[in-house]
Amino acid sequence: MQTVNRKLTAMNKLLMEENDRLQKQVSRLVYENASVKSLKTKIHKASAATTDTSCESVVTSGQQQALAAPRPQRDANNPAGLLAIGEETLTAFLSKATGTAVEWVQMMGMKPGPDSIGIIAVSHNCIGVAARACGLVSLEPTKVAEILKDRPSWYRDCRCVDILHVFPTGNGGTIELIYMQTYAPTTLAAPRDFWTLRYTCGLDDGSLVICERSLTQSTGGPSGPNTPGFIRAEVLPSGYLIRPCEGGGSMIHIVDHVDLDAWSVPEVLRPLYESPKIVAQKMTIAALRHIRQIAHESSGEIPYGAGRQPAVLRTFSQRLSRGFNDAVSGFPDDGWSLLTSDGAEDITITVNSSPNKLVGSHISPSPLFSAIGGGILCAKASMLVQDVPPALLVRFLREHRSEWADPGVDAYSAASLRASPYAVPGLRAGGFMGNQVILPLAHTLEHEEFLEVLRLEGHGFSHEEVLLARDMYLLQLCSGVDENASGACAQLVFAPIDESFADDAPLLPSGFRVIPLDTKTDVPSATRTLDLASALEVGSGGALRGSGDSPGGCSTRSVLTIAFQFSFENHLRESVAAMARQYVRAVMASVQRVAMAIAPSRLGSQIQLKHPPGSPEALTLASWIGRSYRAHTGEEIRWSDTEEADSPLKLLWNHSDAILCCSLKPAPMFTFGNNAALDMLETTLVNLQDISLEAILDDEGRKALCAEFSKVMQQGSAYLPGGVCKSSMGRQASYEQAVAWKVVGDDVAGAPHCLAFMFVNWTFL
Repeated sequence: MQTVNRKLTAMNKLLMEENDRLQKQVSRLVYENASVKSLKTKIHKASAATTDTSCESVVTSGQQQALAAPRPQRDANNPAGLLAIGEETLTAFLSKATGTAVEWVQMMGMKPGPDSIGIIAVSHNCIGVAARACGLVSLEPTKVAEILKDRPSWYRDCRCVDILHVFPTGNGGTIELIYMQTYAPTTLAAPRDFWTLRYTCGLDDGSLVICERSLTQSTGGPSGPNTPGFIRAEVLPSGYLIRPCEGGGSMIHIVDHVDLDAWSVPEVLRPLYESPKIVAQKMTIAALRHIRQIAHESSGEIPYGAGRQPAVLRTFSQRLSRGFNDAVSGFPDDGWSLLTSDGAEDITITVNSSPNKLVGSHISPSPLFSAIGGGILCAKASMLVQDVPPALLVRFLREHRSEWADPGVDAYSAASLRASPYAVPGLRAGGFMGNQVILPLAHTLEHEEFLEVLRLEGHGFSHEEVLLARDMYLLQLCSGVDENASGACAQLVFAPIDESFADDAPLLPSGFRVIPLDTKTDVPSATRTLDLASALEVGSGGALRGSGDSPGGCSTRSVLTIAFQFSFENHLRESVAAMARQYVRAVMASVQRVAMAIAPSRLGSQIQLKHPPGSPEALTLASWIGRSYRAHTGEEIRWSDTEEADSPLKLLWNHSDAILCCSLKPAPMFTFGNNAALDMLETTLVNLQDISLEAILDDEGRKALCAEFSKVMQQGSAYLPGGVCKSSMGRQASYEQAVAWKVVGDDVAGAPHCLAFMFVNWTFL
């Protein structure tokens, strides 16, 4: 009772402080709103009185002069200069942690209470993306600081942290210059690195502060290392405020504020780098959860799994996650190199001929590496998945392994742990996989991550399979399966192990990672041409292909990354590469089939108009497309017999062939696509408007279009030969034939409104 009472007292104090901060934030917003209105009034009056802009020129030139004068470079050997940066960082961090420097919006589902993780909020309308958390833990401030500084232990995306310089300060604190590398979340983007100053000090009230920011040209300070292949990202003033609580424990405020240079990644992936919810889940909440987990383990209340201490099992989880990240990123300094492809670009194959360097000297090498000589091969790919929450997809993949896994490949992976490896398998639909039995080992406090052993019972049919029909074991890590966790990444990673399950057993992780993509909602281009995005909706009340704020909504898109690792003997490398490439393609096809089957609702079958008669503009464009096709080709568009004919827009949207409209400009950009077209290009209605016609066609397709373009403009239509186009994710799709025609509106002069294209019987290669 006393312990609970202390928790409630501390939480009440935290809530009162949060309430005061929110009141200050509201007052500031009201004041700013009034100031903006007053400024608008003054500007309006001034513009009505005079058009002289000389004053504006003076102000502008003054701003330019101020921006053009960077601070003098501060020497790394001058602790006083670095301390000044540290003090500035401290002030900026505290204004975010306990003040109103950032407009914070509380995340859904985060309810405060004595047993809750804490109060979680994300930034709104600020430079970069930021997340904030405050909560209570039953550890002393110095222990909390020690844990938080050990970033690789809790931040799964952290590859390495190098502390290059340490300077003591006169106030008993320390200044550290840190270089950090992080993994890329997918195979489609480059990893990030950071060069930061970290300042640790105590405050007068007994609190401990760890604050950090990037050293840039504007802040001054020494230049950090530059590593090829990494994109330099920026940490804006961030950190940890750790305050002791009466009766023991600590009250923690965490702020993570970063600029991840989103413009350097493909358009479709930018939400991964622009979402404060993802930053909150990967960094802020992860740090708070890890501290609470350590505190819980220290209490001795957690039972040991498989006779092992919690710290040992936690090490297994970290090794699985790190091994999967290594496979996805494939850094050359770890020994990875790219293998020549088979001509298609959907699967990337990398090899590592120095596996002992990769797994570490403290890990027992596999008999295959030491006795025969070989390496590790990784086949990886990324793809878009739509309409299925990441948590639901990963949960299905975990519980129904037989729907996507090949038993022969599992047997090959398991055999790599023995000195006499199994021959390279041929893929087959059946095999000798029996039941799967999940043996729990450990789980985190809130069950957001769990470690388990998966036993695959072997049942052979042929004589060869009977001899090999032995149970196989996988060490498996599953996380992010709570559908209500907004912005959470769902992941399923596994590695074969033998019956001994030694603490230093080598692990070769493979698996799946699904990260939700937030839909752009405030982009001006969304209203270009005829805004069909606002005329269509899923079911009742949902935006077309938009996740909105509903964490469990099914009208979402996610990026799925798949990576499978295999050991190989040197003389069998090409055979293993061919097997791996074929296997990953088969798994991708299975996952697509599974996603379609388990989607809570299929988008295309639930398209409804917001207003029953339909948006006039949307219906008009649909009518123009069908009427122009009939006028120029002499035929009707062949609609499906099962479709209702009450709306031309519905017929157009649900047509099985990909139908796209593009602008009549020197660089034609798409303005609309039906459901099949968005699937083919793996994009959304909003992002479609950033894709050019030239970008999706291959050389042959562009030549064919150029040859027939004059015919389209003069005669109204042309038939183009079959070919291959490319989606926004780089996947290739073939089509049997393409039809191009002018879409003419109601203009008396018959001026074309746009061009339409139909890609007939398309399919992914």
